[in-house]
Amino acid sequence: MKNLNDTYTLQNGVKIPVVGFGTWQTPNDEVGYKAVLKALEVGYTHIDTAAVYGNEVSVGKAIKDSGMKREEIFLTSKIWNDAHGYEATLKAFDESLERLDTDYLDLYLIHWPNPLAFRDTWEETNAGTWKAMEELYAAGKIKAIGVSNFCERHIDALLKTAKVVPMVNQIRLCPGDAKEELVAYCEEKKILLEAYSPLGTGKVFEVEALKEMASKYDTTVAKVCLRWSLQRGFVPLPKSITPERIADNADIFGFDISADDLNIISNLTGCCGQSDNPDEKPF
Repeated sequence: MKNLNDTYTLQNGVKIPVVGFGTWQTPNDEVGYKAVLKALEVGYTHIDTAAVYGNEVSVGKAIKDSGMKREEIFLTSKIWNDAHGYEATLKAFDESLERLDTDYLDLYLIHWPNPLAFRDTWEETNAGTWKAMEELYAAGKIKAIGVSNFCERHIDALLKTAKVVPMVNQIRLCPGDAKEELVAYCEEKKILLEAYSPLGTGKVFEVEALKEMASKYDTTVAKVCLRWSLQRGFVPLPKSITPERIADNADIFGFDISADDLNIISNLTGCCGQSDNPDEKPF
Protein backbone atom coordinates (compact mmCIF):
# COMPACT_ATOMS: atom_id res chain seq x y z
CA MET A 1 0.00 0.00 0.00
CA LYS A 2 1.56 3.22 -1.21
CA ASN A 3 -1.15 5.89 -1.17
CA LEU A 4 -4.79 6.77 -0.56
CA ASN A 5 -5.77 5.38 -3.95
CA ASP A 6 -4.79 1.84 -3.00
CA THR A 7 -7.69 -0.50 -2.31
CA TYR A 8 -8.83 -3.67 -0.64
CA THR A 9 -11.15 -6.00 -2.54
CA LEU A 10 -14.40 -6.92 -0.84
CA GLN A 11 -15.78 -10.44 -1.11
CA ASN A 12 -18.00 -9.40 -4.05
CA GLY A 13 -15.09 -7.90 -6.00
CA VAL A 14 -15.82 -4.25 -5.18
CA LYS A 15 -12.73 -2.14 -4.52
CA ILE A 16 -12.67 -0.04 -1.35
CA PRO A 17 -9.96 2.57 -0.62
CA VAL A 18 -7.67 1.55 2.23
CA VAL A 19 -8.25 4.74 4.24
CA GLY A 20 -11.52 6.62 4.66
CA PHE A 21 -12.38 10.11 5.85
CA GLY A 22 -14.74 9.91 8.81
CA THR A 23 -17.37 12.58 9.46
CA TRP A 24 -18.75 11.67 12.88
CA GLN A 25 -19.34 14.90 14.86
CA THR A 26 -18.63 16.92 11.71
CA PRO A 27 -21.27 19.67 11.48
CA ASN A 28 -23.77 20.02 8.64
CA ASP A 29 -22.63 23.52 7.78
CA GLU A 30 -19.87 25.42 6.02
CA VAL A 31 -17.27 23.97 8.40
CA GLY A 32 -18.32 20.40 7.63
CA TYR A 33 -18.60 21.14 3.92
CA LYS A 34 -15.07 22.57 3.81
CA ALA A 35 -13.67 19.63 5.79
CA VAL A 36 -14.98 17.09 3.26
CA LEU A 37 -13.89 19.31 0.37
CA LYS A 38 -10.39 19.50 1.89
CA ALA A 39 -10.28 15.73 2.35
CA LEU A 40 -11.10 15.19 -1.31
CA GLU A 41 -8.55 17.84 -2.28
CA VAL A 42 -5.69 16.10 -0.43
CA GLY A 43 -6.50 12.72 -1.97
CA TYR A 44 -9.16 10.94 0.06
CA THR A 45 -11.62 9.15 -2.21
CA HIS A 46 -13.48 7.31 0.57
CA ILE A 47 -16.01 9.34 2.59
CA ASP A 48 -17.89 7.84 5.54
CA THR A 49 -21.10 9.38 6.91
CA ALA A 50 -24.37 8.24 8.51
CA ALA A 51 -27.96 9.36 8.81
CA VAL A 52 -27.56 10.11 12.52
CA TYR A 53 -24.50 12.31 11.91
CA GLY A 54 -26.90 14.88 10.46
CA ASN A 55 -24.36 15.99 7.86
CA GLU A 56 -25.34 14.07 4.73
CA VAL A 57 -26.41 17.29 2.98
CA SER A 58 -23.04 19.02 3.44
CA VAL A 59 -21.19 15.80 2.56
CA GLY A 60 -23.18 15.47 -0.66
CA LYS A 61 -22.65 19.12 -1.57
CA ALA A 62 -18.89 18.83 -1.04
CA ILE A 63 -18.76 15.78 -3.29
CA LYS A 64 -20.74 17.61 -5.97
CA ASP A 65 -18.56 20.72 -5.74
CA SER A 66 -15.24 18.83 -5.66
CA GLY A 67 -15.14 18.46 -9.42
CA MET A 68 -14.59 14.74 -9.04
CA LYS A 69 -16.77 12.23 -10.85
CA ARG A 70 -19.19 10.38 -8.59
CA GLU A 71 -17.66 7.04 -9.59
CA GLU A 72 -14.26 8.24 -8.36
CA ILE A 73 -15.58 8.47 -4.80
CA PHE A 74 -16.44 5.62 -2.43
CA LEU A 75 -19.37 6.87 -0.36
CA THR A 76 -20.70 5.14 2.77
CA SER A 77 -23.76 5.89 4.89
CA LYS A 78 -25.57 4.02 7.66
CA ILE A 79 -29.13 3.33 8.72
CA TRP A 80 -30.02 4.69 12.14
CA ASN A 81 -31.66 2.81 14.99
CA ASP A 82 -35.16 4.23 14.51
CA ALA A 83 -35.42 2.90 10.95
CA HIS A 84 -34.84 -0.84 11.38
CA GLY A 85 -37.17 -3.29 9.67
CA TYR A 86 -37.92 -3.94 6.00
CA GLU A 87 -40.18 -1.03 5.03
CA ALA A 88 -38.47 1.50 7.29
CA THR A 89 -35.08 0.60 5.82
CA LEU A 90 -36.24 1.20 2.25
CA LYS A 91 -37.60 4.60 3.26
CA ALA A 92 -34.48 5.55 5.23
CA PHE A 93 -32.25 4.59 2.33
CA ASP A 94 -34.17 6.80 -0.10
CA GLU A 95 -33.97 9.69 2.37
CA SER A 96 -30.19 9.30 2.65
CA LEU A 97 -29.85 9.30 -1.13
CA GLU A 98 -31.90 12.49 -1.32
CA ARG A 99 -29.82 14.26 1.33
CA LEU A 100 -26.58 13.12 -0.28
CA ASP A 101 -27.89 14.09 -3.74
CA THR A 102 -26.77 10.82 -5.32
CA ASP A 103 -28.52 7.88 -6.94
CA TYR A 104 -26.47 5.11 -5.31
CA LEU A 105 -24.20 4.32 -2.36
CA ASP A 106 -20.98 2.38 -2.49
CA LEU A 107 -21.56 0.97 0.99
CA TYR A 108 -24.58 0.94 3.30
CA LEU A 109 -24.32 -0.28 6.88
CA ILE A 110 -26.63 -1.17 9.77
CA HIS A 111 -25.28 1.30 12.31
CA TRP A 112 -26.05 -0.66 15.53
CA PRO A 113 -27.25 -4.26 16.00
CA ASN A 114 -29.59 -3.92 18.96
CA PRO A 115 -31.39 -0.56 19.24
CA LEU A 116 -33.33 0.18 22.38
CA ALA A 117 -36.61 0.43 20.45
CA PHE A 118 -36.20 -3.11 19.10
CA ARG A 119 -34.41 -4.75 22.02
CA ASP A 120 -36.97 -7.54 22.37
CA THR A 121 -37.09 -8.29 18.62
CA TRP A 122 -33.65 -7.21 17.41
CA GLU A 123 -32.85 -10.45 15.59
CA GLU A 124 -36.10 -10.47 13.61
CA THR A 125 -35.87 -6.73 12.94
CA ASN A 126 -32.29 -6.98 11.69
CA ALA A 127 -33.38 -9.78 9.34
CA GLY A 128 -35.99 -7.45 7.82
CA THR A 129 -33.49 -4.62 7.49
CA TRP A 130 -30.96 -6.94 5.84
CA LYS A 131 -33.57 -8.27 3.42
CA ALA A 132 -34.26 -4.71 2.27
CA MET A 133 -30.54 -4.03 1.92
CA GLU A 134 -30.05 -7.22 -0.08
CA GLU A 135 -32.79 -6.10 -2.47
CA LEU A 136 -31.24 -2.65 -2.86
CA TYR A 137 -27.88 -4.35 -3.46
CA ALA A 138 -29.37 -6.68 -6.08
CA ALA A 139 -30.96 -3.66 -7.79
CA GLY A 140 -27.57 -1.92 -8.03
CA LYS A 141 -28.50 0.94 -5.70
CA ILE A 142 -25.79 -0.16 -3.25
CA LYS A 143 -22.44 -1.57 -4.37
CA ALA A 144 -21.76 -3.32 -1.05
CA ILE A 145 -23.62 -3.91 2.22
CA GLY A 146 -22.38 -4.42 5.73
CA VAL A 147 -22.79 -3.77 9.43
CA SER A 148 -21.33 -1.64 12.19
CA ASN A 149 -20.76 -2.35 15.89
CA PHE A 150 -21.77 -6.01 15.38
CA CYS A 151 -20.25 -8.69 17.59
CA GLU A 152 -20.00 -12.35 16.66
CA ARG A 153 -23.44 -13.14 18.12
CA HIS A 154 -25.11 -10.44 16.05
CA ILE A 155 -23.52 -11.63 12.81
CA ASP A 156 -24.35 -15.25 13.60
CA ALA A 157 -27.99 -14.26 14.08
CA LEU A 158 -28.04 -12.29 10.84
CA LEU A 159 -26.57 -15.20 8.89
CA LYS A 160 -29.52 -17.42 9.85
CA THR A 161 -31.60 -15.71 7.15
CA ALA A 162 -29.11 -13.67 5.12
CA LYS A 163 -28.47 -14.52 1.47
CA VAL A 164 -25.46 -12.19 1.37
CA VAL A 165 -22.71 -12.26 3.99
CA PRO A 166 -21.89 -8.75 5.30
CA MET A 167 -18.92 -7.40 3.38
CA VAL A 168 -17.80 -4.95 6.09
CA ASN A 169 -18.01 -4.59 9.86
CA GLN A 170 -17.20 -1.07 11.04
CA ILE A 171 -16.18 -1.15 14.71
CA ARG A 172 -14.12 0.80 17.20
CA LEU A 173 -10.54 -0.36 16.69
CA CYS A 174 -7.54 1.42 18.15
CA PRO A 175 -4.49 0.63 20.26
CA GLY A 176 -5.80 -0.66 23.56
CA ASP A 177 -9.08 -1.83 22.03
CA ALA A 178 -7.94 -4.31 19.38
CA LYS A 179 -10.81 -6.83 19.71
CA GLU A 180 -8.66 -9.75 18.59
CA GLU A 181 -11.38 -12.43 18.82
CA LEU A 182 -13.90 -10.40 16.81
CA VAL A 183 -11.20 -9.47 14.30
CA ALA A 184 -10.28 -13.13 13.80
CA TYR A 185 -13.96 -14.07 13.44
CA CYS A 186 -14.54 -11.42 10.75
CA GLU A 187 -11.35 -12.26 8.91
CA GLU A 188 -12.35 -15.93 8.80
CA LYS A 189 -15.65 -14.91 7.19
CA LYS A 190 -13.89 -12.48 4.81
CA ILE A 191 -15.65 -9.50 6.39
CA LEU A 192 -13.41 -6.44 6.03
CA LEU A 193 -12.92 -4.45 9.22
CA GLU A 194 -13.22 -0.68 9.23
CA ALA A 195 -11.74 1.10 12.24
CA TYR A 196 -13.68 4.06 13.56
CA SER A 197 -12.15 6.21 16.31
CA PRO A 198 -8.71 4.90 15.24
CA LEU A 199 -7.13 7.50 17.54
CA GLY A 200 -9.19 6.39 20.53
CA THR A 201 -11.13 9.70 20.53
CA GLY A 202 -7.84 11.42 21.36
CA LYS A 203 -6.77 9.13 24.19
CA VAL A 204 -3.84 7.69 22.17
CA PHE A 205 -1.94 10.94 22.63
CA GLU A 206 -1.63 10.24 26.36
CA VAL A 207 -0.11 6.75 25.97
CA GLU A 208 3.63 6.68 26.73
CA ALA A 209 4.27 3.54 24.67
CA LEU A 210 2.80 5.23 21.61
CA LYS A 211 4.81 8.39 22.23
CA GLU A 212 7.94 6.22 22.29
CA MET A 213 6.90 4.55 19.03
CA ALA A 214 6.37 7.94 17.41
CA SER A 215 9.84 9.02 18.47
CA LYS A 216 11.37 5.76 17.22
CA TYR A 217 9.82 6.16 13.76
CA ASP A 218 10.33 9.94 13.68
CA THR A 219 6.65 10.58 13.19
CA THR A 220 3.54 11.43 15.22
CA VAL A 221 1.39 9.35 17.56
CA ALA A 222 -1.54 9.80 15.18
CA LYS A 223 0.42 8.42 12.25
CA VAL A 224 1.68 5.46 14.30
CA CYS A 225 -1.91 4.53 15.19
CA LEU A 226 -3.22 4.96 11.66
CA ARG A 227 -0.28 3.01 10.24
CA TRP A 228 -0.88 0.23 12.80
CA SER A 229 -4.48 0.03 11.67
CA LEU A 230 -3.49 -0.07 8.02
CA GLN A 231 -0.84 -2.76 8.53
CA ARG A 232 -3.31 -4.87 10.50
CA GLY A 233 -5.52 -4.91 7.39
CA PHE A 234 -8.16 -2.54 8.74
CA VAL A 235 -9.59 0.54 7.01
CA PRO A 236 -8.93 3.45 9.40
CA LEU A 237 -11.47 6.29 9.34
CA PRO A 238 -9.73 9.35 10.81
CA LYS A 239 -11.83 12.49 11.13
CA SER A 240 -10.98 16.14 11.56
CA ILE A 241 -12.25 19.57 10.58
CA THR A 242 -8.77 21.11 10.75
CA PRO A 243 -7.20 21.39 7.27
CA GLU A 244 -3.67 20.67 8.48
CA ARG A 245 -4.72 17.54 10.35
CA ILE A 246 -6.84 16.33 7.46
CA ALA A 247 -3.75 16.47 5.25
CA ASP A 248 -1.44 15.05 7.91
CA ASN A 249 -3.68 12.05 8.62
CA ALA A 250 -3.51 11.15 4.94
CA ASP A 251 0.30 11.05 4.99
CA ILE A 252 0.85 7.59 6.49
CA PHE A 253 2.57 5.77 3.63
CA GLY A 254 6.18 6.79 4.15
CA PHE A 255 7.15 4.25 6.81
CA ASP A 256 6.49 0.70 8.01
CA ILE A 257 6.09 -0.45 11.59
CA SER A 258 8.06 -3.61 12.31
CA ALA A 259 6.27 -6.86 13.10
CA ASP A 260 7.54 -6.75 16.69
CA ASP A 261 6.30 -3.21 17.21
CA LEU A 262 2.94 -4.01 15.62
CA ASN A 263 2.60 -6.78 18.17
CA ILE A 264 3.50 -4.45 21.04
CA ILE A 265 0.83 -1.97 19.94
CA SER A 266 -1.73 -4.72 19.46
CA ASN A 267 -1.12 -5.97 22.99
CA LEU A 268 -1.74 -2.63 24.67
CA THR A 269 -4.86 -3.01 26.80
CA GLY A 270 -7.26 -0.47 28.20
CA CYS A 271 -5.11 2.57 27.48
CA CYS A 272 -7.84 4.14 25.34
CA GLY A 273 -10.84 2.64 27.06
CA GLN A 274 -12.96 -0.27 25.92
CA SER A 275 -16.01 -0.31 23.68
CA ASP A 276 -19.44 -0.42 25.29
CA ASN A 277 -21.58 -3.54 24.98
CA PRO A 278 -23.83 -2.81 21.97
CA ASP A 279 -26.67 -4.73 23.64
CA GLU A 280 -26.67 -2.19 26.45
CA LYS A 281 -26.52 1.09 24.55
CA PRO A 282 -29.31 3.44 25.72
CA PHE A 283 -30.43 4.34 22.20
